[in-house]
Amino acid sequence: MRPGIGIIGTGMVGQMCHLANFAANPACRVVAIADLRPDLATAAARKFGISRIYATHRELLADSEVSGVVVVTKRRATGPIVLDALNAGRHVLSEKPMAYTTAQATSLIEAARRQDLVYSIGYMKRHDAGVARAMDELARIRTGRSLGRIVGARGWCFGGNTGGSSDTFVMTGEIRPDGLALWQDGPDWMPDSMRSGYDGFLNVFSHIINLARYVLGPAPNVAESNIEPSGTARVTLDFSGIACVLEFAHGSEGAWREGLTINFERGALTIQLPPPFAEAEAQITLDDHGRITPLKRGQSWAFRRQAEAFVSDILGRSAPLASGEDSITDIAIAEAIWKGLVNG
Repeated sequence: MRPGIGIIGTGMVGQMCHLANFAANPACRVVAIADLRPDLATAAARKFGISRIYATHRELLADSEVSGVVVVTKRRATGPIVLDALNAGRHVLSEKPMAYTTAQATSLIEAARRQDLVYSIGYMKRHDAGVARAMDELARIRTGRSLGRIVGARGWCFGGNTGGSSDTFVMTGEIRPDGLALWQDGPDWMPDSMRSGYDGFLNVFSHIINLARYVLGPAPNVAESNIEPSGTARVTLDFSGIACVLEFAHGSEGAWREGLTINFERGALTIQLPPPFAEAEAQITLDDHGRITPLKRGQSWAFRRQAEAFVSDILGRSAPLASGEDSITDIAIAEAIWKGLVNG
Protein backbone atom coordinates (compact mmCIF):
# COMPACT_ATOMS: atom_id res chain seq x y z
CA MET A 1 0.00 0.00 0.00
CA ARG A 2 1.29 3.46 -0.89
CA PRO A 3 2.27 5.51 2.19
CA GLY A 4 0.15 8.56 2.96
CA ILE A 5 2.35 11.64 3.33
CA GLY A 6 1.47 14.81 5.22
CA ILE A 7 3.36 18.07 4.67
CA ILE A 8 3.67 20.33 7.73
CA GLY A 9 4.60 23.81 6.58
CA THR A 10 3.68 25.10 3.10
CA GLY A 11 6.04 28.04 2.67
CA MET A 12 8.41 28.42 -0.25
CA VAL A 13 10.69 25.49 0.66
CA GLY A 14 7.76 23.34 1.75
CA GLN A 15 6.10 23.70 -1.66
CA MET A 16 9.02 23.96 -4.05
CA CYS A 17 11.35 21.35 -2.56
CA HIS A 18 9.00 18.92 -0.83
CA LEU A 19 5.32 19.15 -1.70
CA ALA A 20 6.00 19.25 -5.45
CA ASN A 21 8.31 16.24 -5.29
CA PHE A 22 6.11 14.05 -3.10
CA ALA A 23 3.04 14.94 -5.16
CA ALA A 24 4.91 13.78 -8.28
CA ASN A 25 5.92 10.44 -6.73
CA PRO A 26 3.60 7.58 -7.77
CA ALA A 27 4.88 5.43 -4.88
CA CYS A 28 3.09 7.58 -2.28
CA ARG A 29 0.01 9.79 -1.81
CA VAL A 30 0.13 13.31 -0.39
CA VAL A 31 -3.06 13.13 1.64
CA ALA A 32 -2.90 16.32 3.71
CA ILE A 33 -1.09 19.56 4.45
CA ALA A 34 -0.98 21.71 7.57
CA ASP A 35 -0.13 25.38 7.94
CA LEU A 36 -0.96 28.09 10.45
CA ARG A 37 -1.69 30.46 7.53
CA PRO A 38 -5.11 29.46 6.14
CA ASP A 39 -4.91 31.42 2.89
CA LEU A 40 -1.48 29.98 2.10
CA ALA A 41 -2.60 26.45 2.91
CA THR A 42 -5.62 26.85 0.64
CA ALA A 43 -3.53 28.24 -2.22
CA ALA A 44 -0.91 25.48 -1.89
CA ALA A 45 -3.61 22.78 -1.73
CA ARG A 46 -5.20 24.16 -4.88
CA LYS A 47 -1.86 24.31 -6.74
CA PHE A 48 -0.89 20.72 -5.90
CA GLY A 49 -4.33 19.11 -5.79
CA ILE A 50 -4.42 18.26 -2.08
CA SER A 51 -7.89 17.73 -0.63
CA ARG A 52 -7.28 17.91 3.12
CA ILE A 53 -6.07 21.04 4.89
CA TYR A 54 -5.38 21.24 8.62
CA ALA A 55 -4.83 24.34 10.71
CA THR A 56 -2.25 22.71 13.00
CA HIS A 57 0.21 19.84 12.87
CA ARG A 58 -1.64 18.10 15.72
CA GLU A 59 -4.82 17.98 13.62
CA LEU A 60 -2.84 16.50 10.73
CA LEU A 61 -1.27 13.89 13.03
CA ALA A 62 -4.76 12.77 14.05
CA ASP A 63 -5.46 11.76 10.43
CA SER A 64 -5.14 7.97 10.32
CA GLU A 65 -4.23 7.99 6.62
CA VAL A 66 -1.01 9.91 7.31
CA SER A 67 1.81 7.41 7.82
CA GLY A 68 4.74 9.77 7.26
CA VAL A 69 5.23 13.52 7.59
CA VAL A 70 7.60 16.11 6.16
CA VAL A 71 8.31 18.93 8.60
CA VAL A 72 9.28 22.25 6.98
CA THR A 73 8.57 24.86 9.63
CA LYS A 74 10.69 27.62 11.12
CA ARG A 75 13.79 26.11 12.65
CA ARG A 76 13.05 26.63 16.35
CA ALA A 77 9.67 24.90 15.92
CA THR A 78 11.07 21.90 14.03
CA GLY A 79 12.13 19.86 17.07
CA PRO A 80 8.86 20.07 19.02
CA ILE A 81 6.77 19.22 15.93
CA VAL A 82 9.05 16.30 15.02
CA LEU A 83 8.79 15.01 18.58
CA ASP A 84 4.98 15.17 18.41
CA ALA A 85 5.03 13.32 15.07
CA LEU A 86 7.36 10.58 16.31
CA ASN A 87 5.36 10.12 19.50
CA ALA A 88 2.25 9.83 17.31
CA GLY A 89 3.90 6.94 15.44
CA ARG A 90 4.63 8.77 12.19
CA HIS A 91 7.77 8.40 10.07
CA VAL A 92 9.51 11.76 9.72
CA LEU A 93 11.60 13.66 7.20
CA SER A 94 12.49 17.04 8.67
CA GLU A 95 14.48 19.93 7.33
CA LYS A 96 17.82 20.55 8.92
CA PRO A 97 19.06 21.34 11.43
CA MET A 98 17.25 18.62 13.35
CA ALA A 99 17.85 20.58 16.58
CA TYR A 100 20.08 23.22 18.14
CA THR A 101 21.80 21.03 20.73
CA THR A 102 22.88 17.42 21.04
CA ALA A 103 20.56 17.06 24.05
CA GLN A 104 17.56 18.13 21.94
CA ALA A 105 18.64 15.86 19.07
CA THR A 106 19.04 12.92 21.43
CA SER A 107 15.42 13.23 22.57
CA LEU A 108 14.26 12.96 18.94
CA ILE A 109 16.47 9.98 18.16
CA GLU A 110 15.24 8.18 21.27
CA ALA A 111 11.59 8.81 20.31
CA ALA A 112 12.18 7.39 16.82
CA ARG A 113 13.96 4.38 18.28
CA ARG A 114 11.18 3.67 20.79
CA GLN A 115 8.59 3.67 18.02
CA ASP A 116 10.82 1.88 15.45
CA LEU A 117 10.29 4.67 12.92
CA VAL A 118 12.14 6.03 9.90
CA TYR A 119 13.62 9.39 10.90
CA SER A 120 15.42 11.23 8.12
CA ILE A 121 17.07 14.66 8.07
CA GLY A 122 16.99 16.91 4.99
CA TYR A 123 20.64 16.78 3.98
CA MET A 124 19.53 16.35 0.39
CA LYS A 125 23.07 16.76 -0.96
CA ARG A 126 23.78 13.16 0.06
CA HIS A 127 21.04 12.21 -2.40
CA ASP A 128 22.53 14.19 -5.30
CA ALA A 129 23.23 11.85 -8.24
CA GLY A 130 26.52 13.65 -8.83
CA VAL A 131 27.55 12.96 -5.25
CA ALA A 132 26.63 9.29 -5.75
CA ARG A 133 28.84 9.31 -8.85
CA ALA A 134 31.68 10.84 -6.82
CA MET A 135 31.33 8.17 -4.14
CA ASP A 136 31.62 5.43 -6.78
CA GLU A 137 34.67 7.14 -8.29
CA LEU A 138 36.24 7.60 -4.87
CA ALA A 139 35.75 3.91 -4.06
CA ARG A 140 37.36 2.96 -7.38
CA ILE A 141 40.37 5.22 -6.78
CA ARG A 142 40.91 4.02 -3.23
CA THR A 143 40.56 0.35 -4.16
CA GLY A 144 42.93 0.59 -7.12
CA ARG A 145 45.29 3.08 -5.43
CA SER A 146 45.68 4.75 -8.83
CA LEU A 147 46.19 8.20 -7.30
CA GLY A 148 47.94 7.12 -4.13
CA ARG A 149 46.70 7.92 -0.66
CA ILE A 150 44.47 10.82 0.39
CA VAL A 151 46.68 13.67 1.64
CA GLY A 152 43.97 16.15 2.60
CA ALA A 153 40.66 17.73 1.69
CA ARG A 154 39.09 21.16 1.38
CA GLY A 155 35.45 22.21 1.51
CA TRP A 156 33.83 25.59 1.03
CA CYS A 157 30.49 27.38 1.08
CA PHE A 158 30.20 31.06 0.20
CA GLY A 159 26.45 31.37 -0.34
CA GLY A 160 24.98 33.48 -3.12
CA ASN A 161 21.97 33.00 -5.41
CA THR A 162 20.02 29.95 -4.20
CA GLY A 163 18.66 29.06 -7.65
CA GLY A 164 14.95 29.01 -6.80
CA SER A 165 12.15 29.71 -9.29
CA SER A 166 9.08 31.70 -8.23
CA ASP A 167 6.76 29.78 -10.57
CA THR A 168 7.16 26.60 -8.51
CA PHE A 169 5.31 27.89 -5.43
CA VAL A 170 2.57 30.30 -4.37
CA MET A 171 2.68 32.75 -1.46
CA THR A 172 0.25 35.06 0.29
CA GLY A 173 0.81 38.17 2.34
CA GLU A 174 -0.11 36.48 5.61
CA ILE A 175 2.13 36.95 8.63
CA ARG A 176 3.17 33.69 10.26
CA PRO A 177 1.19 33.50 13.54
CA ASP A 178 2.82 32.94 16.90
CA GLY A 179 1.79 30.11 19.19
CA LEU A 180 4.11 27.28 18.17
CA ALA A 181 6.23 25.61 20.82
CA LEU A 182 9.86 26.64 20.30
CA TRP A 183 13.07 25.03 21.46
CA GLN A 184 15.98 27.04 22.80
CA ASP A 185 18.14 28.23 19.92
CA GLY A 186 21.50 27.12 21.30
CA PRO A 187 23.25 25.44 24.21
CA ASP A 188 22.95 26.95 27.70
CA TRP A 189 26.56 28.14 27.60
CA MET A 190 26.06 30.19 24.42
CA PRO A 191 25.55 33.97 24.90
CA ASP A 192 22.43 35.46 23.32
CA SER A 193 24.63 37.64 21.09
CA MET A 194 25.95 34.55 19.27
CA ARG A 195 22.68 32.72 18.69
CA SER A 196 21.72 34.40 15.43
CA GLY A 197 25.08 33.51 13.91
CA TYR A 198 24.83 29.97 15.25
CA ASP A 199 21.35 29.60 13.76
CA GLY A 200 22.56 30.67 10.32
CA PHE A 201 25.63 28.45 10.60
CA LEU A 202 23.52 25.37 11.28
CA ASN A 203 21.05 26.19 8.54
CA VAL A 204 23.58 26.78 5.74
CA PHE A 205 27.00 25.44 6.63
CA SER A 206 26.01 22.19 8.32
CA HIS A 207 25.39 20.87 4.77
CA ILE A 208 29.06 20.81 3.80
CA ILE A 209 30.06 19.43 7.22
CA ASN A 210 27.52 16.65 6.70
CA LEU A 211 28.78 15.99 3.17
CA ALA A 212 32.42 15.89 4.30
CA ARG A 213 31.46 13.26 6.87
CA TYR A 214 29.60 11.26 4.24
CA VAL A 215 32.67 11.23 2.00
CA LEU A 216 35.55 11.01 4.48
CA GLY A 217 34.19 9.32 7.62
CA PRO A 218 31.34 9.67 10.10
CA ALA A 219 32.98 11.07 13.23
CA PRO A 220 35.82 13.59 12.77
CA ASN A 221 37.34 15.70 15.53
CA VAL A 222 37.48 19.50 15.41
CA ALA A 223 41.23 20.05 15.17
CA GLU A 224 41.19 23.81 14.69
CA SER A 225 38.54 26.52 14.53
CA ASN A 226 38.57 30.20 13.72
CA ILE A 227 35.02 31.56 13.71
CA GLU A 228 33.36 34.97 13.90
CA PRO A 229 29.98 35.67 15.57
CA SER A 230 28.44 36.09 12.09
CA GLY A 231 29.27 32.45 11.29
CA THR A 232 32.13 33.20 8.91
CA ALA A 233 34.70 30.55 9.74
CA ARG A 234 37.73 28.47 8.85
CA VAL A 235 37.59 25.05 10.47
CA THR A 236 39.83 21.99 10.25
CA LEU A 237 38.26 18.59 10.85
CA ASP A 238 40.52 15.61 11.52
CA PHE A 239 39.30 12.42 9.84
CA SER A 240 41.67 9.87 11.44
CA GLY A 241 44.75 11.74 10.23
CA ILE A 242 43.22 13.30 7.10
CA ALA A 243 42.82 17.06 7.57
CA CYS A 244 39.79 18.64 5.90
CA VAL A 245 39.84 22.44 5.90
CA LEU A 246 36.38 24.01 5.62
CA GLU A 247 35.79 27.67 4.76
CA PHE A 248 32.43 29.38 5.31
CA ALA A 249 31.10 32.85 4.58
CA HIS A 250 27.61 34.20 3.94
CA GLY A 251 27.18 35.68 0.47
CA SER A 252 24.39 37.99 -0.62
CA GLU A 253 25.09 38.48 -4.34
CA GLY A 254 26.49 36.48 -7.22
CA ALA A 255 26.72 32.75 -7.83
CA TRP A 256 26.36 30.11 -5.12
CA ARG A 257 29.79 28.55 -4.49
CA GLU A 258 29.97 25.30 -2.53
CA GLY A 259 32.02 22.17 -2.92
CA LEU A 260 34.49 19.62 -1.63
CA THR A 261 37.87 18.53 -3.02
CA ILE A 262 39.60 15.31 -1.97
CA ASN A 263 43.33 15.56 -2.66
CA PHE A 264 45.42 12.46 -3.39
CA GLU A 265 49.16 12.13 -3.84
CA ARG A 266 48.76 12.17 -7.63
CA GLY A 267 45.44 13.87 -8.28
CA ALA A 268 42.12 15.02 -6.85
CA LEU A 269 38.38 14.53 -6.97
CA THR A 270 36.19 17.64 -6.75
CA ILE A 271 32.45 17.87 -6.04
CA GLN A 272 31.06 21.22 -7.20
CA LEU A 273 27.56 21.52 -5.73
CA PRO A 274 24.74 23.37 -7.49
CA PRO A 275 22.78 26.14 -5.73
CA PRO A 276 20.50 24.48 -3.16
CA PHE A 277 17.21 25.03 -5.01
CA ALA A 278 18.54 24.52 -8.56
CA GLU A 279 17.25 21.40 -10.33
CA ALA A 280 20.73 20.22 -11.28
CA GLU A 281 23.29 17.61 -10.31
CA ALA A 282 26.68 18.26 -8.75
CA GLN A 283 29.55 18.54 -11.22
CA ILE A 284 32.28 15.99 -10.50
CA THR A 285 35.81 16.64 -11.79
CA LEU A 286 38.66 14.15 -11.71
CA ASP A 287 42.31 15.23 -11.73
CA ASP A 288 44.20 12.07 -12.72
CA HIS A 289 47.95 12.81 -12.73
CA GLY A 290 47.21 16.34 -13.99
CA ARG A 291 44.66 15.32 -16.62
CA ILE A 292 41.41 17.13 -15.76
CA THR A 293 38.18 15.35 -16.71
CA PRO A 294 34.66 16.54 -15.84
CA LEU A 295 32.43 13.49 -15.39
CA LYS A 296 29.21 13.41 -17.40
CA ARG A 297 26.15 14.76 -15.58
CA GLY A 298 22.58 13.54 -15.82
CA GLN A 299 19.25 15.30 -15.31
CA SER A 300 18.02 14.83 -11.76
CA TRP A 301 17.38 16.83 -8.60
CA ALA A 302 18.61 15.99 -5.12
CA PHE A 303 15.32 17.05 -3.50
CA ARG A 304 13.33 14.69 -5.73
CA ARG A 305 15.73 11.82 -5.06
CA GLN A 306 15.46 12.58 -1.33
CA ALA A 307 11.65 12.36 -1.49
CA GLU A 308 11.87 9.07 -3.37
CA ALA A 309 14.33 7.71 -0.81
CA PHE A 310 12.08 8.66 2.14
CA VAL A 311 9.14 6.77 0.62
CA SER A 312 11.38 3.81 -0.18
CA ASP A 313 12.76 3.81 3.38
CA ILE A 314 9.23 3.77 4.82
CA LEU A 315 8.22 0.86 2.59
CA GLY A 316 11.37 -1.12 3.35
CA ARG A 317 11.89 0.13 6.92
CA SER A 318 15.42 1.02 5.82
CA ALA A 319 17.94 3.27 7.55
CA PRO A 320 17.96 6.69 5.79
CA LEU A 321 21.06 7.97 4.03
CA ALA A 322 20.95 10.98 6.41
CA SER A 323 19.35 9.51 9.51
CA GLY A 324 18.70 11.30 12.77
CA GLU A 325 21.18 8.98 14.48
CA ASP A 326 23.91 10.04 12.06
CA SER A 327 22.99 13.73 11.83
CA ILE A 328 23.37 14.38 15.56
CA THR A 329 27.11 14.42 14.85
CA ASP A 330 26.68 17.61 12.80
CA ILE A 331 25.13 19.29 15.84
CA ALA A 332 27.98 18.05 18.06
CA ILE A 333 30.57 19.44 15.62
CA ALA A 334 28.78 22.81 15.46
CA GLU A 335 28.68 22.96 19.25
CA ALA A 336 32.41 22.23 19.44
CA ILE A 337 33.21 24.92 16.85
CA TRP A 338 31.16 27.59 18.62
CA LYS A 339 32.33 26.63 22.09
CA GLY A 340 35.82 27.53 20.91
CA LEU A 341 34.59 31.06 20.19
CA VAL A 342 33.03 31.34 23.66
CA ASN A 343 36.19 30.05 25.36
CA GLY A 344 38.36 32.41 23.36
